[in-house]
Amino acid sequence: MTYLPDVADTDLRRLRATLVARAAADGLLDVAYRTVDSPVGPLLLARTPAGLVRVAFGVQDHEAVLTTLAQQVSPRVLEAPGQLDDAARELDEYFAGRRTAFDLPLDLQLLRGFRRDVVLHLPDIAYGRTASYAQMAGLAGSPRAVRAVGTACALNPLPVVLPCHRVVRSDGTPGQYAGGAAAKLTLLDLETRVGAAA
Repeated sequence: MTYLPDVADTDLRRLRATLVARAAADGLLDVAYRTVDSPVGPLLLARTPAGLVRVAFGVQDHEAVLTTLAQQVSPRVLEAPGQLDDAARELDEYFAGRRTAFDLPLDLQLLRGFRRDVVLHLPDIAYGRTASYAQMAGLAGSPRAVRAVGTACALNPLPVVLPCHRVVRSDGTPGQYAGGAAAKLTLLDLETRVGAAA
């Protein structure tokens, strides 16, 4: 039996901070991540040196998302909350109704082809407004690719920041959402309330 000494939480935090600092200084921190609480549940935030690369809802299984990032981006993934302070702050401001657009550097390496075209047009939908899947297909240059727009929104690696929640069905009903129907309604309601108060 191996004896493990008790290590205080403050010691663990200090050791983790040292590890993060050394990994960053040596160029070994390819993906930093943290989780934040939000009105739509816990959000996983991940960034590369280029920018925010992933936002994931709790229902998307954060451990599975981190495994996918290790496979698709780099196996050098480390919990480094301080590396994502700017993203956490901007999300807090958004959920508090004080921010209507994000100013974060983004790493779009998880997006390709038509999905990338669709996702890059999401910020064109004004805060507090919606667009239909058909309208987004037109903006992305393929008016008949309505189902592909739905897939692009479902696989958007940066939900909330790149607002796929603003894409709805032609009849105005919300439609599906990676974070779940309740999360989509919460985001739409937040933007409607804040927009009406402005």
